[in-house]
Amino acid sequence: MKKYFNLFDLTQKVNYKNEVLSGLTVALALIPEAVAFALIAGLPPLTGLYAAFMMGLVTSILGGRPGMISGATGAVAVILVSLAKSHGIEYIFAAVVLAGIFQLSAGFLKLGKLMRLVPHPVIFGFVNGLAIIIFMSQLDQFKDLSGNWLTGSPLYILLALVLTTMLIIWGLPKISKAIPASLVAILVIFGVVVLFGIDTKTVGDIASIKGGFPPFHIPQVPFQLETLKVILPYSAIIAGVGLIESLLTLNIIDEITETRGRGNKEAVAQGTANILSGLFSGMGGCAMIGQSLINISSGARARLSGIVAAVMLLVFIMFGSSLIEKLPMAALTGLMIMVSIGTFEWASFKTVKRMPKSDIFVMVVVTLVTAVLHNLALAVLVGVIIAALVFAWDNAKRIRARKYTDDNGIKHYEIYGPLFFGSIAAFNEKFDVLNDPDEIIIDFEESRVVDMSAIEALNKITERYLKVNKKVHLKHLSADCRTLLKNAEDIIDVNVMEDPTYKVVID
Repeated sequence: MKKYFNLFDLTQKVNYKNEVLSGLTVALALIPEAVAFALIAGLPPLTGLYAAFMMGLVTSILGGRPGMISGATGAVAVILVSLAKSHGIEYIFAAVVLAGIFQLSAGFLKLGKLMRLVPHPVIFGFVNGLAIIIFMSQLDQFKDLSGNWLTGSPLYILLALVLTTMLIIWGLPKISKAIPASLVAILVIFGVVVLFGIDTKTVGDIASIKGGFPPFHIPQVPFQLETLKVILPYSAIIAGVGLIESLLTLNIIDEITETRGRGNKEAVAQGTANILSGLFSGMGGCAMIGQSLINISSGARARLSGIVAAVMLLVFIMFGSSLIEKLPMAALTGLMIMVSIGTFEWASFKTVKRMPKSDIFVMVVVTLVTAVLHNLALAVLVGVIIAALVFAWDNAKRIRARKYTDDNGIKHYEIYGPLFFGSIAAFNEKFDVLNDPDEIIIDFEESRVVDMSAIEALNKITERYLKVNKKVHLKHLSADCRTLLKNAEDIIDVNVMEDPTYKVVID
């Protein structure tokens, strides 16, 4: 019987000490991020913590990448902002459940392989846009309750606390990585605020996070078509963004550990986790690049670390809420700014000079769509479409023909490059129908007929020669092409002996 849970796979060497300590570290580091992401979405902090617990537990048990951590994320949070404002938290829960169903379907249909279609410039643009969104969302913390920018002493205090948080997160790893720098920074700022009695906004000023076990809760929304119309776009975006970020994280962990995860299994786990998150009062989420890297760098390789992290997070929710509510918002703001700085692909600037202009254009467009529209799935889709069109354009220019006339007066056209919808115009320009001899041969030995548009182009070229009473031989065509060439079949002479067996894409 095939084992699905590496935790119970006795053939795997598991360092249980590393797994438990890594899980505890991740749990501590999850708290401020889960709270911060919930606040970004305009939701109570508890929804972020419940999502982190449910996402982390389910994906650790069922996921396709042991050691990877999931929870409430900024990518999902920014999608939920407008829905939370317009329809409220119950619609959020419903949207998350529907998103989970979409992700389950993607996993069962084995669509994880579609990640191969996302070009690197699109990934760069996606990550950079997400970083910009996270940063811009922190600017609201520098405003008062009336929406005006802070001035004077409150502003200076907030700036000092935020900058101190950022300095600790930046500098501590250079000294020691024993404890997550983000956790240390929050504890230091918390201690400073309490010790000196500094008057600054805390998590408790926004909402209480005291809670027990996540309550089962069917979303209180009207079960009608209008509700589906409202949540469907958000659910589709959450599902797409969640899968993209999760599978990107899976690939990164694969490279670090030199092992191979299972993308489709991870998609099923993400879908299951989001469904349960929505039913247990969570905001949903996906894999977390930062937390996963913390876990892996701490030595975790099995599922135990993720399970420990989720369980300990629940313990903190149930028994440590009074302390969490005293956390200064300045510390969370500094943390999220550092998250945005760490998320941004600064390497993309270094590669600009070496990247083709088309790749730079794709990266910039995806970044702008992400940052301006806050629609990460649309940004990725636009980027993939642009990249595909650029690829088609480049290949369309590569088709060429070598022409010569043999001793028998027959003119030969030896075609090089793919014949598809994008290269048809260039293909047609190669032929001089009126001035060609009465018999020609078009040789496709160094070419491939790719799609139905190319088949139709072959029909058209034979018809053009037929109108002037000239004969055409199409050589080295596959059987698929020949069966589809219904027009002008009486003037087609195919060299059957040398025909290859490749297939034409007709679906």
